[in-house]
Amino acid sequence: MTQTQLKTINIAGSHAKPQLSKGQKSFNTLIKQISQGRTRLAAWEAVDAPYKQKYAAEFTPLCKEAETLQVKIVHALDKACTQTGLSKAERRDIASAITDMAEALLLTRDDATLKAIFNKYSEIDYDAAEAAGQAGRKATLEDIFGVELDDDIDLSSPEDVLNHAQAKMRERQAQESAKWQAREERQARRQKSAKQLAKEAREHEDAQQLRLSMREIYRKLASALHPDREPDPHERERKTALMQRVNQAYDKNNLLQLLELQLEIEQIDQAAINNVSEDRLMHYNKILREQLTELQHEISRVESGYAALTLSDPFVTISPKTVMKHLAIEIANFQQVIRDLKTDLLAFEDIRKLKAWLKSLRRQNRRDTNYEFPF
Repeated sequence: MTQTQLKTINIAGSHAKPQLSKGQKSFNTLIKQISQGRTRLAAWEAVDAPYKQKYAAEFTPLCKEAETLQVKIVHALDKACTQTGLSKAERRDIASAITDMAEALLLTRDDATLKAIFNKYSEIDYDAAEAAGQAGRKATLEDIFGVELDDDIDLSSPEDVLNHAQAKMRERQAQESAKWQAREERQARRQKSAKQLAKEAREHEDAQQLRLSMREIYRKLASALHPDREPDPHERERKTALMQRVNQAYDKNNLLQLLELQLEIEQIDQAAINNVSEDRLMHYNKILREQLTELQHEISRVESGYAALTLSDPFVTISPKTVMKHLAIEIANFQQVIRDLKTDLLAFEDIRKLKAWLKSLRRQNRRDTNYEFPF
């Protein structure tokens, strides 16, 4: 259905009754919010394939190339450290650079040779330090997500951590739901007050009305679109496709899609939408609120996945319009990093250039005590 058709699901004022009721205003607001959410989700779906293709074709190979060069640099510095003509201070600087780079590399790869080089220049054993650091990172992530993570989770993969945490949160929600249901059942076995009984009766009636509201629309659509009653083969094919959409919308409790289908086959018009009763609107609005909540959760899940993959400034909000731009920036950054790494690797073969590199590193460290390597 087009955006023009989507906008027709809207209650409009009339000459006889220009002011909309509270229920009508709520209906229009919910429809607008759902339409905006759909548009945003559709935008993410549209960018998904080109983003993943570019990420796999351009960004991932650059990451691997940069990592390979970093490993070569660690080995080159290890070899350079044995050269004559270096002062004790310069050897300490090389040792510090080696441990920093090796430690960063070992976060994403299991390399016994790198561990041996790290242990050679570090005052601590890598495996012992990593075990302590892993426990600390795991505890921090557990505080952030509010769930207990499994011991075998790969903390170096943001996507794996996010998926694992979400699965744990769903598991906890299911457990809490089961406890709540058990508590409700225990309370149900106790003697209930007249007020409680009246509340339950209202809730039951509301639930029944919600089901009836959806079922009524579904039955009208099914009656009009039943393909077995259509003798024309082409029309039967069209109705079969429409009926599939009706069944999918009904199974998902998607009121808006059912109303849109009624408009599409001209089963209802603007006058019918304008004259929906207040009681029916109350039920419609409740269904639409649930639909909007589910849509918002889906959008949040999708955007969290992209945020985990994006290496740009975490305080920059990404969107379907900007996510490809952010990826292009990351690709350009890594291309520059690779050029710099290749230049550094060549420099370590000449002791004069190595000394100049160490001097430059010391100046950088003095300017920024929190200096980090660009890779």
